[in-house]
Amino acid sequence: MLFQILHGNFDFASIVAEILAVLLIVFLILPFHEWAHAFTASLLGDKSIKYRGRLSLNPLSHIDPMGALCLLLFGFGWAKPVPVDPRNFKNPKLGMAVTAIMGPVANLIAALVGLLVFNALFYFNIGFLLTDIGGFVRTFLNFYISCNIGLAVFNLIPIPPLDGSKVLFLFLPDKAVDFFYRYQQIFFVVIFILLYVGVLSPILNFATNGIFEGLNWLANLPFRLFAN
Repeated sequence: MLFQILHGNFDFASIVAEILAVLLIVFLILPFHEWAHAFTASLLGDKSIKYRGRLSLNPLSHIDPMGALCLLLFGFGWAKPVPVDPRNFKNPKLGMAVTAIMGPVANLIAALVGLLVFNALFYFNIGFLLTDIGGFVRTFLNFYISCNIGLAVFNLIPIPPLDGSKVLFLFLPDKAVDFFYRYQQIFFVVIFILLYVGVLSPILNFATNGIFEGLNWLANLPFRLFAN
């Protein structure tokens, strides 16, 4: 969004639609993402989550102001991470991996809901999508869907402290896991450098496009069956 404004490649309605999509993600989807972590961890045995106040969909429990600002300006961001104690799991590595993966799954569920809404409009009221208001809704949904898929893919990068690292740790020896945790702040900086220079772009774009195609196929399926 920031780059569109700086280069003058935008219109007012599109910016408003994207801002509204970001606000929905910040106040509803990011809390849903973190709640999914908290709920899964609690389900697997970490009952301390409840007493930390994170087993909630209340946005105030999860919003990180800097992460929300980055989402608004750059299209990706974050919320306050849920503190999980793996010692409360029967299998700490497996418990952490399952807990971690549920955050991106929450984003994919949110994206799927957006695609279902879009396809419902396409199949039952395509004329609406061709109006000015319909164009606004289309821009809103496109940005909302792409942001959620992008957040899921970004979080699945197997570098700490991102969610994907917990899945990677499931297959690594303890010494390697300790090494990653010890230098996770450095790894996080490396992620942003790689994103900035575009090294990760081909991989992330491939993953994003593949996931979009899969989710869109699922979202289309009930309407195709109904149409037939």
